[in-house]
Amino acid sequence: MSGYKIKLEVFEGPMALLMHLIEKNQLDIYDIPIADITEQYLNYLKALKEFNVEIASEFLVMAATLVQIKSRMLLPRTIPVQETEEYDLDPRQELVDRLIEYRKFKQLSDLLSSMAEQRAQFVTRAPQQFANKFLLPEGLSIDKLLLAFAAVWESTIDDYALVAREEISIQDKIQDILHLLYKHKGRIEFSAILTRSGTRSEVVAAFLALLELIKMSRVFIQQDKSFSPIYIMLRGE
Repeated sequence: MSGYKIKLEVFEGPMALLMHLIEKNQLDIYDIPIADITEQYLNYLKALKEFNVEIASEFLVMAATLVQIKSRMLLPRTIPVQETEEYDLDPRQELVDRLIEYRKFKQLSDLLSSMAEQRAQFVTRAPQQFANKFLLPEGLSIDKLLLAFAAVWESTIDDYALVAREEISIQDKIQDILHLLYKHKGRIEFSAILTRSGTRSEVVAAFLALLELIKMSRVFIQQDKSFSPIYIMLRGE
């Protein structure tokens, strides 16, 4: 393969080197171009030999396996004539299974290594026993003491809160109600006029605004039956 460049790296074993070549070339692990990958694998071993690096026997075994698979790929596949006969398995299947298994263990190894590095950032020590210098009075447990402390603590908290007064004028509320009536075709439910905060002061302002609108003959009230919703209706102008 002309122009092929090899960066010599240290691999833990033949599967690591083979997986490196597959990932570097972005190959589909289920459809490995065995001829190309075999050539790259042999080139890597050749480069190691040129640098006088001793090649472990397991790398040579993998090289022989790749060459064998390559030769089997060149032979015609047997097509079964009868239903009882089986197809020849893909010569690469065993290698693919081993690569998938290797990749699982490699990913798990990387995960465990990452967890070990994170764990190394922490320092722990065994629990210590402290001698009791001050014993509690007889009949008093830690739980009762904590409850007593909580009661004292809560007694120091003020049982009131300051709330800022909300200013909602009757005139503003009149405008709100008229706006809602025009928006809803002249008819809205009484509860719908609470559009701001829904506070007690707004309810009072809304009620007074409603009385003012009735006095001005701008609206009238309608309720079909007892306890049914109360509707505010806009009078025709």
